[in-house]
Amino acid sequence: MDQPDDSVIVAHNLTKIYKMGEVEVHALRGLSLKITRGDVVAIMGPSGSGKSTLMNIIGCLDRPSSGEYILDGERVSDLTDDQLASIRNKKVGFVFQSFNLLPRASALDNVELPMRYTPGLRTRKARAQAALDAVGLSDRMTHRPNELSGGQQQRVAIARALVNEPAIILADEPTGNLDSKSGAEIIELLLSLNRERGTTLILVTHDPGVAAHSRRIIQIRDGVVVEE
Repeated sequence: MDQPDDSVIVAHNLTKIYKMGEVEVHALRGLSLKITRGDVVAIMGPSGSGKSTLMNIIGCLDRPSSGEYILDGERVSDLTDDQLASIRNKKVGFVFQSFNLLPRASALDNVELPMRYTPGLRTRKARAQAALDAVGLSDRMTHRPNELSGGQQQRVAIARALVNEPAIILADEPTGNLDSKSGAEIIELLLSLNRERGTTLILVTHDPGVAAHSRRIIQIRDGVVVEE
């Protein structure tokens, strides 16, 4: 399948089957979708819908049982684990509900993590500092996570997600552990990064209030797209 120039994600007829003993669980059942470069998309669906499985495939954390997946022009459906890890590091920035920061590392060190294979200590530090500045944390670079509020920790996670200038930012329930004020600030920050940098933003969420900020909502049920 040829990839249109404006599509950063093309998934065609994806299936994912998990074997649990003698039982086969069909998490995805021929799912297809396209996401345009620079778009803001929310992926929604009830528990068991296949939403998390789709997120893992989009983020190159897993591969489909069958079907084709193209990320930023590269066919990633059949890559090895090492190749998946490399693509994931270059093309995808992750923002998780639980922040996933190293507790004993400073904000700066946490943001540097995705660049561990980038040559040049000064280059890595300068890029990490620029990313923290972009999320409004230039005065918190030496602080550890336990010295930061929940909203500040999520900002560190966002800085880490964007430091490699990925094709997409994949945000999984990014406001789930935050109060409403901090959550609103995080959503506005993600949207501003989309506006200013053109980074494709994919929000995986149960929250209709979060999804309302997207330009497009993709509803997943029983392993297929049912509405968009």
